[in-house]
Amino acid sequence: MRPWTALIFLASFPEMRFRSALGVLSAVGVLVAAAPAFAETTPPDGPASTEAASSGGPVSAPTSLGHALTWELKPTGVTARLRGLSPVNRDVAWASGSLGTVLRTHDGGRSWQNVSPPDSADLQFRDVEAFDARNAVILSIGEGESSRVYRTGDGGRTWTQTFRNDDQKAFYDCMAFFDRRHGLAVSDPVDGRFRVLSTDDGGRSWRVLPPKGMPDALPGEAGFAASGQCLTTSGGRDVWLATGGGARSRVFHSRDRGRTWTVAETPVPAADPARGVFALAFRDPRHGIAVGGDYQPDLPSPDAAALTRDGGATWRLASAPPQAYRSGVAWLPHLPFGAIAVGPTGSDVTLSSGRQWQRFDTGSFDTVACTADLSCWASGEQGRIARLTFPRRP
Repeated sequence: MRPWTALIFLASFPEMRFRSALGVLSAVGVLVAAAPAFAETTPPDGPASTEAASSGGPVSAPTSLGHALTWELKPTGVTARLRGLSPVNRDVAWASGSLGTVLRTHDGGRSWQNVSPPDSADLQFRDVEAFDARNAVILSIGEGESSRVYRTGDGGRTWTQTFRNDDQKAFYDCMAFFDRRHGLAVSDPVDGRFRVLSTDDGGRSWRVLPPKGMPDALPGEAGFAASGQCLTTSGGRDVWLATGGGARSRVFHSRDRGRTWTVAETPVPAADPARGVFALAFRDPRHGIAVGGDYQPDLPSPDAAALTRDGGATWRLASAPPQAYRSGVAWLPHLPFGAIAVGPTGSDVTLSSGRQWQRFDTGSFDTVACTADLSCWASGEQGRIARLTFPRRP
């Protein structure tokens, strides 16, 4: 039995105790040992689990799984910082970043094609949303005309610019799609409110939504274009926006594809232009994780992760958060309580829906994404792209 096969098996029985799940995973060689000190005695959707610790702090699932996870770097041939990432499946993935760079692989990362749009070296493509090996949308960030959207339908051989920002006050940070047709992009506040751009035809055309449905922004509040994950969707209508920079970090939520929004405070520290929530991931319309902190080097980032079980109406801090700033987060496929967070100082894993985190790698990444066919990818500085691997059973 392959490691990921065991995870699918466990996900099929959400009523199983976490202790039993660890035992099965250990039996197939994915974990070194089942940690008897940790047990989730209710299903993942129920009340908070009983968390135990041995001498030295939280152990068990995150620690054991952390020992089993590794990143396998894939040579890309570029040195651009790749903050945009959109894997389609275990074979096809797209990445984008500085110097106008856009990459595509169709063989699981063994080789990469540079499919950058022409005359784009001055642009920073901080977000990419791919639908398959041929169709993708990219977002360049910045003030005024630096914020642009391009679309390809032929695997990057040709690109069409479908949006160019003409408002010098706007600065687009990130985008997200509900499906192949419907998507949003978000700008920092213009005239006191975040601006939302909408498409209903897969990124071929865009329109600015009326601002009346958006709550007022705080002074200094903004989104972060660090990983393409300040905006995320779940299902066909729910979307969330992460912010920082103001007096408090907040998460905005829309249930109607961006037409009207509510907003909630999070306990992740802000009150500085470099601090707040940088990335969001929702496994369904109720359960979400927020990560962030302070992106300035060498500064501590306590309380860098929070979680919600009510669709973002309320947030609480992780009991054992990552020990540094994290810019990207993704749920592990077919494992409802597992997720991975990444940042410039390393990667962390949780098997408790974001309550406890354990570092498993010290390499630098900016963003992370997983696919339904059990592959997870990460990308970052110096052209780094990697795929997550599990050790095979001896």
